[in-house]
Amino acid sequence: MFMENIRVLIADDQAITRSGLQMLLTTAENIEIVAEARNGEEAIKLAAEHQPDVILMDLRMPIFNGIEATRRIHHTSPRIGILILTIFEDDTSVFPAIRAGARGYLLKDTEQEELLQAIYTVANGGAIFSPGIAHKVLGYLNSPLPAVPDATFDELTHREREILELIAQGQTNS
Repeated sequence: MFMENIRVLIADDQAITRSGLQMLLTTAENIEIVAEARNGEEAIKLAAEHQPDVILMDLRMPIFNGIEATRRIHHTSPRIGILILTIFEDDTSVFPAIRAGARGYLLKDTEQEELLQAIYTVANGGAIFSPGIAHKVLGYLNSPLPAVPDATFDELTHREREILELIAQGQTNS
């Protein structure tokens, strides 16, 4: 558990959302807001400058969206825990955000206590997802891999296909 304050950066293009999060977090124990960003570009700059423990990142923001900002921040500062806080729960938002390096994904209708617990979890190196998002991720991970159609590389001879399989397995020419 964090003994010191958890340093948080809020990244959201809506002023009312930033204000609401700020009011909520200032009442929480061991949480310190170090900066607020209005767009993805500011989030990247402020993350580098302040090195927060956790970033609350919206997905839809100007200049750089939350996924691109997450990718860039995670690339330069992988120790920063990025917690997506958004209204979007579609596959085209959830999976790219996770691939970009987000350690959590919550919907904006999350209860206060859930959000605070998520911040503590991410700050301590854990991962957390809203129940619906977790269900999506588990469904994806539990689904069978798509079969490769037999028609793939159908112009290859049987021997050429055999050689291609050996190359894919890492075998050498000899």
